[in-house]
Amino acid sequence: MSQQTAPEVLQASVNDVRHLASMIRGVAFVNRATVSVSEAGITVTVEEARSLIANAYIPYTLFSSYVFNSPQVPDDTTTSQDPDSQPAAAVFEVQLDVLLECLNIFGTAGGNLLAKGGAGVEQKPRGKAQGKGKGKEWVDLNTNRIDNYFTSSKATALRMSYQGEGYPLTLLLAEDASGPKTTCEVTTLEPEPNLELPFDDDEKVVKLIMKSVWLGEALSEIDQSCDTLSIICNPPGGGKKQPPLRIHAVGAFGSTEMDYPNDREVLEVFECVERVSFK
Repeated sequence: MSQQTAPEVLQASVNDVRHLASMIRGVAFVNRATVSVSEAGITVTVEEARSLIANAYIPYTLFSSYVFNSPQVPDDTTTSQDPDSQPAAAVFEVQLDVLLECLNIFGTAGGNLLAKGGAGVEQKPRGKAQGKGKGKEWVDLNTNRIDNYFTSSKATALRMSYQGEGYPLTLLLAEDASGPKTTCEVTTLEPEPNLELPFDDDEKVVKLIMKSVWLGEALSEIDQSCDTLSIICNPPGGGKKQPPLRIHAVGAFGSTEMDYPNDREVLEVFECVERVSFK
C-alpha cells in the first residue's frame, strides 16, 4: 500500500534574492529568529533581552510564485474548525547567520551583518578602464541599468520550500539556467514563545514615520560617553522653539541635542497629541 505524501507547506520562488536578503538583514541583530509562514507571506521575528521585538514582514507579492498549504492538523485533535477562519500558519526557528550565508552563496545578496569583521568586498563596475597606472579611472558602461543600484550585476534566483515540522528549509539557488546551482538545507528548530507587547492603538500619543537611515546617522554621531538618551516629541503648532522631534543625549562631558523639522521630506508622518518624552 502506498502512503499519500502530504503537500509541501511552502513553495516560493523569487528571481532576485537581494530584496529578500535585505529585509531579513534588517532584523539580523539577533541570530535566532522565529519564522511564520502563512497565506499573506512570511514574517521573521527576533527578540532581544526580553525587551525588544523586531519584525520583518515579507508579503507574498514579493515572490514571483508563492504557494502555501496549511500544516496538517493531527487526527486526535478535537477542536472544531471554523470554515471562515484563516488557515493555520507554519512556525519554526532558524539561525539567521546560516540563512543569510546561504542566500549570499554566490556573492550577489550583499554582505552579512553577522559576519566577523563586517568588511565587504569592493565590487568593480562592468565597463572599461581609462588612463594608465594607479590613476586610471573606471568608466561604467551600464550606468542606465537598474543593476547599478545593487552590489552586483548578477542576480541569484531562489526556489524555497518547506515540507513541514521537523523538516529543513530547502533553498535551491542558481545564477542562471545554464550556470551553477546549489541546494542548501537550513535546519529548523521548534519555536520558543516570543515576548508579547500589547499595543492599544486608541491609547497612542505619538506616531511618526521617517527614514531609518536619518535616525541611524543621528544616533551614530552621539558621543559614546553619553549614558542617557531622550526622545522628545511636541505636537504641531507648538512654536518655533519646539521642534516636533528632538533627540537629547546627556553624558559626563556635556549634552547633545538634535532637532528634526516639521517637513514631509524629513518626517513623512507625524502625529502627536501632547508633549511626550522617553528615556
